[in-house]
Amino acid sequence: MITDKEFTLRLIRQLTQALEKLILDKPEESLLQKELDFDTLMRNIFKMNFTEVSSMTKEDMIALVSQKQERDHKDYYEMLGNLFYFKSKGEHNKDFQDKAKTFYELYLQTSGIFALPVINRINELKKALE
Repeated sequence: MITDKEFTLRLIRQLTQALEKLILDKPEESLLQKELDFDTLMRNIFKMNFTEVSSMTKEDMIALVSQKQERDHKDYYEMLGNLFYFKSKGEHNKDFQDKAKTFYELYLQTSGIFALPVINRINELKKALE
């Protein structure tokens, strides 16, 4: 039997993978982009839609993640980094760029891994925010 926490974590990982494919601009994934309903996914993960999640401050979002189990923080931060990075690419929104940079940095800190694609995105976001 799958628990709510396991279901949510699985949703987070699926969304993270889907966003990675979109960020890497895989042409065969265009159907995937049409099927991604960010509001529904955000409702399932955070119990609010994307507009509500994106209007929160970084500090509020970090507080929301910190209420989750510590071992899952890296998954939340990676997903949020990918989400705001992807959204900022289409909308050129400075707030989304700043949030993506912050969540990617938190992902690297909490995961303890060296992820060159994430580091490259952070550098790209830093340049865009200058």
